[in-house]
Amino acid sequence: MAAITAAEQGLRQVVVLEATPEPLQKVRISGGGRCNVTHACWDPAELSSHYPRGSRPLRGPFSRFACGDAIAWFDEHGLTLVEEPDGRMFPQQNRSEAVIHCLQNAATAAGVQLRTKVMVQQVAAQTDGGFVVEGRGLEQPLKARKLMLATGGHPSGRQLAESLGHQVVPPVPSLFSLSLSTKTLAACSGIAIDDVNLDLKLGDQRFRQTGRVLITHRGLSGPATLRLSAFAARALHQSHYKGELKVDWSGGLGRQGVEQRLRQWRLDKARRTLIAANPFEHLPRRLWQAFLSSVALDVERRWADLPLKAERHLVDILCAQRLLIQGRGPFGEEFVTAGGVALGEVNLATMESRRCPGLYVAGELLDVDGVTGGFNFQACWSGGWLAGQAIAAVETAGARY
Repeated sequence: MAAITAAEQGLRQVVVLEATPEPLQKVRISGGGRCNVTHACWDPAELSSHYPRGSRPLRGPFSRFACGDAIAWFDEHGLTLVEEPDGRMFPQQNRSEAVIHCLQNAATAAGVQLRTKVMVQQVAAQTDGGFVVEGRGLEQPLKARKLMLATGGHPSGRQLAESLGHQVVPPVPSLFSLSLSTKTLAACSGIAIDDVNLDLKLGDQRFRQTGRVLITHRGLSGPATLRLSAFAARALHQSHYKGELKVDWSGGLGRQGVEQRLRQWRLDKARRTLIAANPFEHLPRRLWQAFLSSVALDVERRWADLPLKAERHLVDILCAQRLLIQGRGPFGEEFVTAGGVALGEVNLATMESRRCPGLYVAGELLDVDGVTGGFNFQACWSGGWLAGQAIAAVETAGARY
């Protein structure tokens, strides 16, 4: 985005150095191969619910280039975005390759030079301005008057930023699934439930989220779990990913509603079996069976014969099941990292470094991260557009590459 914007604003020589053979691989795999480009529901007052870190500083950048601007930008460059009921926006073609092709075509049309298989290993700031870039894949050092780092969560970017005088907030994983010590849900792998309430306790800290949860063979994932992990990222890291998670599966009924439903079923479905007459239509049969098994109930027992003690245990499980977290999802599964270049060291109006003039930083390399739903990509689009505009404004005013 930064390179395209700068080139479209009149810069004659814009070069992108990419370490991998193919650029935009994170775009390719995002959203299960669909790429959640941005989010339509964009209220500056609600940024704190979308960005665990960086919500307040981002108000400035988003006032200049936010969701609506990103939608218009992609539309102008030949990519139509379609809004889903929950506000997430995907390419009309419903595949990530469409976003990649859009960006690549825009870069080519603007005259951006892309050099792949170039791993930048060292950057030196020159006393008279500009930078000298060295790395694997470069036949000779590359000189540039302006330099932008947009290396995502890769450690190389943080190392380069530190070498240029920046303080880096130690990164920790964010947006990941939770592994549980219990095996009671293992048979329900693949089931997704809406309106699940998650309450995580870590020492004297508590984190809550409500939404869709996906049961996996290791534990829990899904949007609500990922959001929970994002807001609790540092606390989970400090606790070595151990803690107690309380889960409310009642779908908003609450304890009183669940108790009333079970009493009603005991009377109205007296001759039916527990497994045949599920009182909660939002709970799939496999999950309801798992709850029955967890309190040692014979699923063929009749409702009229349900012991009061077992009924109380069912209420506890449905409204406040306590699960022990034993770790996070597999290494590499996390979507983003919390941490990076400290925001106070960057002018967020231009994305230029306050420590190293001529250096620009954007994307996941900054200490900014959002929840799922297109918010992380939007921070990248906004930062890249601002950086491209700022670089072009300075360079076209008289400086040369």
